[in-house]
Amino acid sequence: MDNNRYGGHIEATPGICGGRPRVEGHRITVQDIAVWSDLMGMSPDEIASEYSLSLGQVHAALAYYFDHVQEIQERIRKDDAFAEEVRRRTPSLLKQRLRKQKSGAKR
Repeated sequence: MDNNRYGGHIEATPGICGGRPRVEGHRITVQDIAVWSDLMGMSPDEIASEYSLSLGQVHAALAYYFDHVQEIQERIRKDDAFAEEVRRRTPSLLKQRLRKQKSGAKR
């Protein structure tokens, strides 16, 4: 990755965040910033303030995202599919407890 292209703000290191591109010195990935911006509607100022980043870091992450949008969107889809599969396979302990309480209250 050409880190200078993004003002030295974006890096990818094997073994950190799965090797995904992230804000230098942080565990905040470009994908995180893309989700906060595109899906949650946070502005760059809000992201910078909420996560103690500079505006330069946020804009560099967004620039990286827009340069690699298909790749990152595919990762988001795969992550969502994985999370859904885990939810499907792993029963909710809260739901189990609520069912027990509900069935115990009927007696």
